[in-house]
Amino acid sequence: MSTPTRISFSEWGSYVLAAAGLMLVLQGGLLAALYAGLLVYALVHLLAPRLSATLDTQRSRLIAVAVLGSVIVLLLIVIVWGAASFFLSDAGSLPVLLKKMADLIDQSRSQIPPWLAAYLPQSAEAMQQSFAHWIRDHASQATDLGKQMGRLILHLLVGMVIGAMAALYDTTQIHHYKPLSAALHQRIVRLHQAFKQIVFAQVRIAGINAIFTGIFLALALPMAGIHLPFVKTMILITFIAGLLPVVGNLISNTVIVVISLSHSLSTAAFALLFLVTIHKLEYFLNAKIIGTQINAKAWELLTAMLIMESLFGIPGVIAAPVFYAYLKTELVALGQV
Repeated sequence: MSTPTRISFSEWGSYVLAAAGLMLVLQGGLLAALYAGLLVYALVHLLAPRLSATLDTQRSRLIAVAVLGSVIVLLLIVIVWGAASFFLSDAGSLPVLLKKMADLIDQSRSQIPPWLAAYLPQSAEAMQQSFAHWIRDHASQATDLGKQMGRLILHLLVGMVIGAMAALYDTTQIHHYKPLSAALHQRIVRLHQAFKQIVFAQVRIAGINAIFTGIFLALALPMAGIHLPFVKTMILITFIAGLLPVVGNLISNTVIVVISLSHSLSTAAFALLFLVTIHKLEYFLNAKIIGTQINAKAWELLTAMLIMESLFGIPGVIAAPVFYAYLKTELVALGQV
């Protein structure tokens, strides 16, 4: 059993400043910038030691880390641009996918039990009308969508640049911190550790999930004579949505099951059974990858996401896993849990 640690005045100040900073991130819409910066910072810290070990001089290490940070930022920009281009293309168009889902619901109504059909739109046209009404009700928000997207992209770019600069300074300089600076640096290090534990683990889990889903959609079903539309889009949605714990599975599963109705109700039921089985296995994987590192169960993360969503909306859901892991890391270090 660990003994609670005594906290100095400087450490108390660092905790207050860290909490205020994280609150400012959520209130100011800076979560994308924070995550982008932490991602670049984590990647540089992961790769820089291996690169620097082969170099003799401090100047060479400085140049190597600077180039590494620039390459990582460029690669992340290319990945984001590639994903956006795919979803805007005919192969991955989300509007086309939504229209197809509406048509499939309309066509499959005769195969769906009456108690379930009562909860679905009466037709594809009714679904489209509901969507049109929602657009009209949120017209003021829709007009700001382009501005918000531009702001998001700017935040991502600035965050990545800041993360690269911070990693460059942190990996190539010898530091002599004063008490408050040292305590603040420790808060940043632990936030970075929590981010790395949650996000890198979730990327691996989402990747494994997408691979198994791809095998099912692109190999197993075609071998059984079942060819579903939008296979590439569904696989990509599975990976991207899988980056969000718990909720992401619900999003991707809904899309896949609805699209599976285009073939038959039995295909949709089989797809649902496969997805449930995969996600049950994922819980064990999640527990091994994440739970053993921060000692957090699935219900803890889900509770944190629910509370954060009620306080901050969608950004709260995205922030919850990392912020909760950071909080628990600090409490464990203090010997409180």
